[in-house]
Amino acid sequence: MIASTSVHAQNPSPGKQVEQSLKLASGQTIPYLLYLPQKFGEVATHKWPVILFLHGRGESRGPLSIVAKWGPPRMAARGDDLPYIIISPQCPNEQRWTSPKQVTGVLDLLAHISKNFSVDKQRIYLTGLSMGGYGSWNLAAKHGELFAAVAPICGAGNPNDAEKLKEIPIWAFHGTEDKAVPYKHSVEMVEAIQKVGGNKIRFTTLQHIGHNSWSAAYATPELFDWFNKYQRRP
Repeated sequence: MIASTSVHAQNPSPGKQVEQSLKLASGQTIPYLLYLPQKFGEVATHKWPVILFLHGRGESRGPLSIVAKWGPPRMAARGDDLPYIIISPQCPNEQRWTSPKQVTGVLDLLAHISKNFSVDKQRIYLTGLSMGGYGSWNLAAKHGELFAAVAPICGAGNPNDAEKLKEIPIWAFHGTEDKAVPYKHSVEMVEAIQKVGGNKIRFTTLQHIGHNSWSAAYATPELFDWFNKYQRRP
């Protein structure tokens, strides 16, 4: 899990989202978008919270820039002033975020950013939509110790992971009319976590909404206020 080369298509600078590529010692290359807050670097000792964003299947099919179609990287691309370091990797079309290779790659990328930028490791937030929602449930279950809070959107997880997830603040979103990833999948996860005593799980049901529940979810200012309430226990 050691990065060998970091390729900068553009040099990272505050208030700008740029395309980057990380080549690992294993030979795997991870393309990603990186956004630094507008005030990044003004106070050398200040550490910044991180949002790790996992895109949906559609954003695997195209150039890296397509990852900014939705969610936090879209907000960064349009010039929003966001008080987070935003990391948005791109998953190859032949793989998924739940693939072991992609899980390892995302963890290596997160470690690389944490090593090279002023990251508050107690405030790393994870979110993703559709395929990225699957990835968010999976990554939280496998490596929940890394994340202060998680927001899976229209994804699915394994209810058997409920015990691993019950202590993590989670806010799930799902549309009731979703035909691509049925609404019941989020219901099953929420109920499983509640059944084992989890009381940090929050669920927003989007009535009469189909698969695109992410537009409403990421347009909810309270979501980011909710993220900001949490930090990981050292």
